[in-house]
Formats: sequence, C-alpha cells, structure tokens
Amino acid sequence: MKRTLVAAFLIALGSSAAPAQELSAPKRAAFEAVERLEPRIHDVSMSLWSMAEVALEEDESANLLIEILEEEGFSVEQGVAGMPTAFVASYGSGEPVIGILAEYDALPGVGNAAVPRRQVRDDAVTSGHGCGHNLFAAGSVGAALAVKHASEEHGLSGTIRLYGTPAEETLVGKVYMAKAGLFDDLDAALEWHPTTETQLRNQPGRAMNNFEVEFFGQAAHGSSDPWNGRSALDAVELMNHAVNMMREHVMPTTRIHYVIPNGGEAPNVVPEYAKVWYFVRDVDRESVEKWYSWMLDIAEASAQATRTEHEAFLITGVHPVRLNRPMLEAMQENLEIVGPPPFTEEEHQFARDLQGFLDIEQTGYDTEIKPLADEPEPVSGGSTDVAEVSHIVPTAGVRVATAARGVPWHSWASTACHGTDAGVKGAVVAAKTLALTAVDLLMDADLLEAAQAEFLEQGGGRPYVSPVPADQDPPLPSTAASGS
Repeated sequence: MKRTLVAAFLIALGSSAAPAQELSAPKRAAFEAVERLEPRIHDVSMSLWSMAEVALEEDESANLLIEILEEEGFSVEQGVAGMPTAFVASYGSGEPVIGILAEYDALPGVGNAAVPRRQVRDDAVTSGHGCGHNLFAAGSVGAALAVKHASEEHGLSGTIRLYGTPAEETLVGKVYMAKAGLFDDLDAALEWHPTTETQLRNQPGRAMNNFEVEFFGQAAHGSSDPWNGRSALDAVELMNHAVNMMREHVMPTTRIHYVIPNGGEAPNVVPEYAKVWYFVRDVDRESVEKWYSWMLDIAEASAQATRTEHEAFLITGVHPVRLNRPMLEAMQENLEIVGPPPFTEEEHQFARDLQGFLDIEQTGYDTEIKPLADEPEPVSGGSTDVAEVSHIVPTAGVRVATAARGVPWHSWASTACHGTDAGVKGAVVAAKTLALTAVDLLMDADLLEAAQAEFLEQGGGRPYVSPVPADQDPPLPSTAASGS
C-alpha cells in the first residue's frame, strides 16, 4: 500500500491544472504542481490519519514521508537529533536555504471515526489526529515537492529542505533538533497548522516548561501498619494543593496544568512511588522560569512534609514564537491569491451535524480569510516548538480551516474533521501558500534581506540558547501526552 501511495504521489506531478494567471511563471508552476498533487495529498493525509501514531512512535508515518521524498530525488538524513522518527530531506544546492516544517504525531485518547458524532473507529484505535498533523505533514510535503518542480522547470537556485519533526504534541521534536543545530544554516523557515479559521499566525503563543516530579516513599499495609509507610501519593497531592493555592498569586497570562500518571497500585498499599506531570506557561521565558522555580520549591517542601524523597526532571521547554513581519506580509498576499478552502454544502452539513451533536452553534466551516492585523495580536492558545526555530531563523506560518467552527481542539471532534475530504482541502490551501512563499524567498533577495534584518533587530544578534540542558538527550520513549 505504501509503495502504491508513493508511486501515485509522483505520477500526479505529470498531470495538468488550470494556471493562476496573476502569478509569475515560477510561482504558477508551483501552484499548478500542488493542484496536480491534490489527490495524493488526500491519500497521504488519510494514510497518516489511519496510522495515528503518537509522539516519538511515528515509525510508519515518518517512513511513508521519507519514501515519497527519496523517490522524488530528495536526499534524506534519518534519525537526526537522537530521535528515530526525525529526518531532514534536502533538494537543490547553494543559497538561499528555505525550510518547510512537517509534523505528523497524533494524540492519545482522542481517536474517532470520521463521522459527526462520538464513534469508536472500526479498528478500535484510540489515538487520533485531534491537532490535524496528518494534514500538516501531507500539505508540507506537497509544498516541498511543488517548489522542487518549479525549481527544475525554471532553474531556480537554492535549496529546499523538508524537516520531519516528530513529537510536537509533547513539544520535543523541534526543541532537540534546534539544540542539535539542524536549523542553523537556514535562511528562512515556513510552517502551517490546521485550525478552525484561515489566517496568518500573528500572535506569539506562550513560553512553556514541561516537567515531571517523582516522589519516593515507603510501602506499608494501608490498614495494618500505615505508620511504617511514607506515602509518595501524599507528596503529590500536597504539591498539587500548594500549586493550586499558588494560582491566586501568578499573572493572568500564566497557565498551569497537570495530571498524575502514577498515583500508586492499590488502596491497601501505602504508595511508595508517585509522579505528577506539569506544564507551566507564560508570555516569556523569564516568567516561566520564575514560576517553575517556585514550583520546584513546592516540590521540595512537599517531600520534606511527607518524609519522602523527590526528583524533578525538565522534559522540554520552549520560547514564545518570534514573529517576522516581512514574511507574514508576503505569506498573506499569497494566501489571498490562493483563497480559502472551497467547502461544499455537503461538507458544511457534516460540520453542522457535528456542531449539533456538541450542542454548539451550527454554522459549518469558516470560509473567510482573516486580514493581517497591523500589530501582533494578543497572546492566546497554547505553545509550540516552532518557537525554537523562530529564534534561530526568520519564520512565518499560516493557519487554515480544517475543522468545524467552535469544535474543541485536541478532541475526538477535531479528529473526526481531520479524517474528511474537507480537512484535506485545508491542507491543499496550505501547500499552495507555503509553496508560493518559498518561491518568493528563493527569488526575491529584497524580501529575504528584509526578513533577516527584522530577525536580527528582534534578537539583537544574540545566539540561540535552548531551554533544555545542553547535555540532555531526547526523552525516548515518549513521556508526554500533549504539550501544544
């Protein structure tokens, strides 16, 4: 099946498509290449949706993408930055070097059939693409192939590079790839993400630390001799209580959330081991580090109070995204040329049925392109490891409607949307927008110079410093469920 998909993906490059007359010849070639690739973007999207592999376990997903890229003449380095499912695929030579980011990990526990109601998949797979990374990867690979096709046809100089970045949902992949220096020689980077609206990413999101605290106590019988025990679960509960009291005294922009992956084995055994897993976020690294330090103090105090031992481990951390206005303006222009996803009435009805099941307003899909605001928008949402790339190289991203308005993200409902033809239409819009912007960056030296000038002004030429310790390896196997 994988070989068939690869062959079909490549054969599609030879078909025809209606030209976009307002584009330059190289951009028109890229646009038309994406149109010819649309059926294959669909097939790859659906294959990845079916695989639904979670962070750092995306073996089949990564292999499918690698096989397509190698067949198309990209050179691929696999297993980069110590992660078996991370890869870098390159085509062309020389400068500029333009990167396109691809994500393909799913989320645990949000699997669903591609129907407008809660329904388990026929194969009983419980993970799902509630963040649409099946579409993300297929659209990004389609964009990279389209740029390659335009470069061949029109003799464009430079290098196009597709980054296969695993474990975005745990905010791991790009963090460790950045720490390994894999983005250092890029001139610019492009990305996109599925969502419920079509617009540029013009807000920075939040910096974040993802960490766990383990407590170690002493087992004993819960009834016969509890005085001989020291409960690690008590320490976890004490820490959580103190952190929840701490919430009153942090800023309104701060977000703190946790789960307890291990709270003991049986009620009649005093738990000798327990673990709590935290995310702490805010608008900048300095604030995150302040709250993180406070929480580490709470962990130590909780261990002291319960006569247990503890260990804290920072899994990963990210900055807020650094926005780049010249690249955003170029991408907005290309997005408006491409237009929003052309949803059919049948697809809108699917969305309305889903909204009805969720008891929210039944408005279907969003069909507008939002204008690019003059200034960055207020911080909203979660965090992304794209931020680390944006602190190394000028980066811009687009968001495309792939799910019904108002559906909860990271949920079975968004998973259902991302397994439909309507979701794939969003991936095609993204592929065209990325491809056109990549061609701009390859051809327009003034645009690239302006993007790099703004990047240097924002960063002051300071070298990138990873939030993760320099000697720390990626957390294999995955230890987190969702960080974005």
